[in-house]
Amino acid sequence: MSNASDGMNYAPKGKPNPVVKEGEFIFAAIGLDHGHIGGMCNGLIEAGATLKYIYDPDENKVNHYLSQFPMAKAAKSEEEVLNDPTIKLVASAPMASARCPLGLRAMEAGKDYFTDKAPLTTLEQLADAKAMVAKTGKKYAVYYSERLHVEAAIFAGQLIEESAIGRVVQTIGMGPHRANVKNRPNWFFNREEYGGILCDIGSHQIEQFLYYTGAKNAEIISAQIENYNHAEYPGLDDFGDCKLKADNGATGYFRVDWFTPDGLSTWGDGRTFILGTEGYIELRKYVDVAKTTSGDHVYLVNQKGEHYFDVNGKVGHPYFGQLILDCLNRTENAMTQEHAFLAAELCVKAQMIAEKAKGIVRKA
Repeated sequence: MSNASDGMNYAPKGKPNPVVKEGEFIFAAIGLDHGHIGGMCNGLIEAGATLKYIYDPDENKVNHYLSQFPMAKAAKSEEEVLNDPTIKLVASAPMASARCPLGLRAMEAGKDYFTDKAPLTTLEQLADAKAMVAKTGKKYAVYYSERLHVEAAIFAGQLIEESAIGRVVQTIGMGPHRANVKNRPNWFFNREEYGGILCDIGSHQIEQFLYYTGAKNAEIISAQIENYNHAEYPGLDDFGDCKLKADNGATGYFRVDWFTPDGLSTWGDGRTFILGTEGYIELRKYVDVAKTTSGDHVYLVNQKGEHYFDVNGKVGHPYFGQLILDCLNRTENAMTQEHAFLAAELCVKAQMIAEKAKGIVRKA
């Protein structure tokens, strides 16, 4: 199921590590526009969840995912899923602008909600999501996959918790992606629907900055977007970068782009650099260029020396089991709602700042 050359359909698979028994936590998948739904379902199923329904208006998409998840059945409608009292959580990956409206309907129906990133595309949607969480007490969880579904990124968090590099003072993120424009849906080129590059794939980078620095709040210092090489798609940003500062003084910079060359063995050479007061960490998440096509490489340099860790298949993906237990126990061990919403808010604000600088006016 995991397609290493195509980021849109990249769906990591790990080892089963169930935290519940079969049938104890039942979920459904609604909205199949982005291939991340495969990784989301994989993670939940490996943690013991039971996938009951798959629904999308596009029958071809439903059939594709039924072939991947034969334990599920096709729902006749969204309402069939939302009206089923056995469904505890709805996982979704429609086009970005449709994620929040679907989440509002799911939470109103009494379900926790787990959406692909970016979880929303406007500050108005953010306000609606916060209001619905306050009204229903349901979760609006987000699949920030470049940390949650990458063992190198998880291991880096463990090293930081163990004070391996002291206090984190800066992060640098690089999030290149392969464009594959001929295989992209129309909404991929519509800024109102995909949210812009900083809102979309930039959301991964902002979430990691907040997590690794331990920030409770942050501000966007600067942000820019460009369309360098896709003039035929005027709504596409193919490059973006951003600088941030956290409330604890830590700073961050990231760059995202759609320029991964065809010669690279994977969809993007994603890297993260984390600077601490006592050392630094480099993550080579998906490939170690010209050395190995496997991912999850962690380099650590601190007062004790130089260290290399190959953590592929050794760390696991604890987020999914934690999310299931959080839904059952109403706890916040996987990720706090405040953190998920703050990352979403900052990526929308970064995109807004960049668009204003370019003189871009969105359609009403």
